[in-house]
Amino acid sequence: MMINKIFCVLTVAALALGLCACASNQPIDAGRDSENIPDWAGVYSGVIPSASGSGINVTITLRNDLTCDVQYQYIDRPEGDFTFTGTFKWNEAGNVITMEDTDIPPHYQIGENRLIQLDMEGNPITGMLADNYVLKKQ
Repeated sequence: MMINKIFCVLTVAALALGLCACASNQPIDAGRDSENIPDWAGVYSGVIPSASGSGINVTITLRNDLTCDVQYQYIDRPEGDFTFTGTFKWNEAGNVITMEDTDIPPHYQIGENRLIQLDMEGNPITGMLADNYVLKKQ
């Protein structure tokens, strides 16, 4: 009888833990310490959604000296192109960078060969287009 109760409690606990993990908006490798992974530096690119148009080609270059270059090229509005050269810093966990002194979205989470744009407060972007804010390492 006691074994059945223990089994039941363990089953419920495992189920609850699994549901919590599935409900998370964080990418799978959110807890990884990317700052200490030697291959985070490089060029990341992709197309992110645009409020008025077909999207924005984004290329971000991150360097080991904590400098970066960002290029925004609107697909159907060439007059809206934007470039930024500056610096960034790591958060305490070592998995999110914040670009300094810029008006573009400054927060990005670094994952395995990808750079995930976060919202202006540094939170994961949610909703139907969330997967479109991922830049892939070249």
